[in-house]
Amino acid sequence: MEVTKIENVTRVFKIGNIETQALRGVNLSIENGEFISLVGPSGSGKTTLLQLIGCLDQPTSGQVYINGKDVSRLNRNQRADIRRGTIGFIFQFFALIPTLTAYENVEMPLILTGQGAAERRARVTELLEAVGLSDRAHHRPDQLSGGEQQRVAIARALASKPSLILADEPTANLDTPNGKLVMETMTRLNQETGVTFIFATHDPRVFSYARRVITLRDGLIIENGSHHRSEGVAEKTNPGA
Repeated sequence: MEVTKIENVTRVFKIGNIETQALRGVNLSIENGEFISLVGPSGSGKTTLLQLIGCLDQPTSGQVYINGKDVSRLNRNQRADIRRGTIGFIFQFFALIPTLTAYENVEMPLILTGQGAAERRARVTELLEAVGLSDRAHHRPDQLSGGEQQRVAIARALASKPSLILADEPTANLDTPNGKLVMETMTRLNQETGVTFIFATHDPRVFSYARRVITLRDGLIIENGSHHRSEGVAEKTNPGA
């Protein structure tokens, strides 16, 4: 089953009289349970595509479907409802609330959706254990390493049981050992929960974890194929498929 489908999507940004075409007619289908990397140089369109899938932006033309629903022309509040119930986000700079503990940061999405205290406690405890941070539950972000903060962010993204997790450069601010641990955590949780992960990166060490690598350049998908870590290569298919 498709968790997201992109049909003939363009995205044009206009500043004054200058137009920049970030996406130029992109087509893409992503199934439930995939573990996908969007790669490409700066300005290739990968972050724009991630934002459209995440209902953070709207296409200039074309359709974006999430779980079969066309979200392309929804208003701001409707898109927020889709995000809250369906999509989790992992950010490059962690985006944790600095005054809250790790436990409270993971709990926040559950409070916003109105879950009861006992249910919240069970879910947060489960997630912190899943990312290996049970013993750091009552530490604030400034008391955690960068890798620990990103694992808290992963737990928070999974809190409301979304069908899709989007991560933009999830290891960019981490050293190599912490980046490896974060990617291994995401890989394991994808396998254990069946949640779809899509992450944008320019780091070959990161996209080597993906089971499918989608390469963008100048607003177009130029390569879309399965990726085998053992071989370190991607199999080419039709561009834009």
